[in-house]
Amino acid sequence: MKYLCSYKSLTMILALCAWHSLWAQQPAAVDLPGLLHGALRYQICQYEGTALKAAQTFRQDRAQAAGGDWRLQVKTTALPDGATDVQATCRLEQGSAAQCALTVSLDFARWSPQHYVLVPASVYNGNRYRSIGNGYNPDYPRDMYYNPKVPLTISNNPRLSIETGQPSTIDLQTGNAATPAICFFSPQEKKGFILLTTQQTTLGNSGLTITENAAKDSCSLSLSAPAVRRLAPGFGDFHLSGDRAPDWKAGDTVAIRFRMYVFDAENIPALLHRLMEVRKALSGPNAPRNILPMSKLLQCATDICRDNFIEVKTGAYYRPENNNDFQLGWVSGMINTYPMLALNDAKERQRVFSELDFVTAKLQGLSGYFYGGITADGKLRPEKMHPAFPELQAMVRKNGDVLFWLMKHLLLLKAQGYGRMIRPEWEQAAKRLATAFAATWEKHGEFGQFIAPGTGEIAVYNSTAGAIVPAGMIMASRYFHVTAWTTMAKDASAFYYHRDVEKQGLTGGDCGDISHDANSESAFGLLESLMAMYNHTGERRWLHMTETQAALCATWALSYDPVFPSGSAIAQLQCHMAGAVWASIQNKHAAPGICTSSGDALFKLFRATGNRLYADLLRDIQHAHAEAVNMPGHLTTHHLIGSSMERIQPSDAEGKESVGNFINTRNSWTETAGMLMALEIPGIYINTDKNEIYVFDHVVTEIIAKEKSSLVIAITNPTAYDATVSLLAENNRQAAVPLPYTAFVKWPHVSAAAGQTIKVRITSTGVTVIP
Repeated sequence: MKYLCSYKSLTMILALCAWHSLWAQQPAAVDLPGLLHGALRYQICQYEGTALKAAQTFRQDRAQAAGGDWRLQVKTTALPDGATDVQATCRLEQGSAAQCALTVSLDFARWSPQHYVLVPASVYNGNRYRSIGNGYNPDYPRDMYYNPKVPLTISNNPRLSIETGQPSTIDLQTGNAATPAICFFSPQEKKGFILLTTQQTTLGNSGLTITENAAKDSCSLSLSAPAVRRLAPGFGDFHLSGDRAPDWKAGDTVAIRFRMYVFDAENIPALLHRLMEVRKALSGPNAPRNILPMSKLLQCATDICRDNFIEVKTGAYYRPENNNDFQLGWVSGMINTYPMLALNDAKERQRVFSELDFVTAKLQGLSGYFYGGITADGKLRPEKMHPAFPELQAMVRKNGDVLFWLMKHLLLLKAQGYGRMIRPEWEQAAKRLATAFAATWEKHGEFGQFIAPGTGEIAVYNSTAGAIVPAGMIMASRYFHVTAWTTMAKDASAFYYHRDVEKQGLTGGDCGDISHDANSESAFGLLESLMAMYNHTGERRWLHMTETQAALCATWALSYDPVFPSGSAIAQLQCHMAGAVWASIQNKHAAPGICTSSGDALFKLFRATGNRLYADLLRDIQHAHAEAVNMPGHLTTHHLIGSSMERIQPSDAEGKESVGNFINTRNSWTETAGMLMALEIPGIYINTDKNEIYVFDHVVTEIIAKEKSSLVIAITNPTAYDATVSLLAENNRQAAVPLPYTAFVKWPHVSAAAGQTIKVRITSTGVTVIP
């Protein structure tokens, strides 16, 4: 039974609830403030294994179910920010009950398949798209090739159905979400809704379920304690969950807490902004640990990269994988060269030059686009091929990486004073690639997902695979003085933002092992491009788009420190994993860092806006990365010191035994991301006009004195390693000027031994250590 009321009457209830909190006796379905024609139900659900045997709704505060007498107490509190906080406590008063769970459901009428539905890192736009395959990285059917009208197509993930007249359900547990939340935007009502909950109750991880009726005009959002799913989602498939509801005896109790936000929302970006503001509201602030200074991280990771330089039949390069084959872009091929170049070491500089020679000579196709990889013996590696189309294909994303990072290499060489060493072949290769992107945009108005480097034709359309291309085009436009490329970069950035972010609330398809699935890498790639547009133009519209994009990026990062199984490696190391970045809706795991970036666009956005949420997100990502690095006394990969790997697993997508356990291997891209963070993010950022300090590195600071023309701060290194910390100190006027990509070259550094506290004076002319 549902009780539905008008928005006006719901607002009146809100006013009454604001006067006091109460322990209330709840009827079968309860209208709560502002719930968009919604009602709350509380049920005791009894299972046999994972099959639902019976569900009994509480009448007032009582229920007779599964042979027991149950009581429900609900405390409802209206909060000053307009949210409603609820704690529901269920107790078995008498008897015993086998395999029972408490379920809280929010039933919404006036539903529509046009509602945008979001579960952070798991569901975007309801995942309401064509699905293919039944496993990891499914092959594309023939109709997806050379088809400009190809629909957005995802792997076999939890999703709401696209068919009419068919009910649909998404059944998850809190470990599947970067933030335990279910959210939606109603375009009809122009309202947003966010349901936050905690990861666990005393019964373990909770369930998150979304159920639409066949007509798709009503929907239930449910929380259950614990999660009892028939199937658990895997990497593009499903497997039996192994979930089991507990047996109860008299006196057993469980409490589930949740918070609801209802607010005016003009569009999907409004929902994303609100979610970024409140994603930590229920879990509370996380607690990043200072365990590994950025300088020590950089030293260890560059040592690994040094040892991975090889000379093979086809050329010389730093290995981007655990074999001798070369993969360009994406997982760090010709990206890991950048921090090695930044070392300003003569030997490594020549090695970087050898790799640039190899890439530009061996991998660029006739069209100007690059092939995605090559074996150690010189055979080009195909990507996402179909037997009907023999032309070798390559990822658009990899080509975007080539342009972006090749331009950054050229700029870094000039910033270091080695511009004369730049070889014309590298510049010609970059210019040819930019010309190819410009031609594709002129012809198709998009970059596609896969291209044929031999012909330049788009092989697979759609996706946001070209997310980072505009950032590279802006650099190329300035470097080669081709103003038309700036116009194209702005047009492409606006296109991807409006088509994918504003209208669909997702970006996706730029990983080599997924379909068009929503993913984090494209989100951060587009963030880079939008920030580049703002820095180039100074126009506020680009800043607003960048802020929305940052909010989308935040949905992919763990917002809290998850509880992992007590016997797991992460739990035993007591790792704080807030900031780990989820991969994609297919690859259901988090990773230590952004693939493959420092995330410095977030820092630039923080400088431009003063909004600390962007700095907090970046700090969390950096600290989660450090938690995954293999160090003495903190063994994660059981591999090389300073190595890391791409699995931080809060979900049971790979089986319950995988939750909280690292994989004993290493991934070049995670190590590259760590090196880039150590270089491109200042260890300490200081605004001298505001006397504000933000610390990214693993040190602690305190303002000692505020003098007329200087600021004195204490820097304490609490870690077990000596630290060399970069500082960026600037006033408001300086902060208004965009940072060049190579700004880090000029940042001063100070050293603090393990456990040491130093004092530093900061003036307009520099930084000095006080003896």
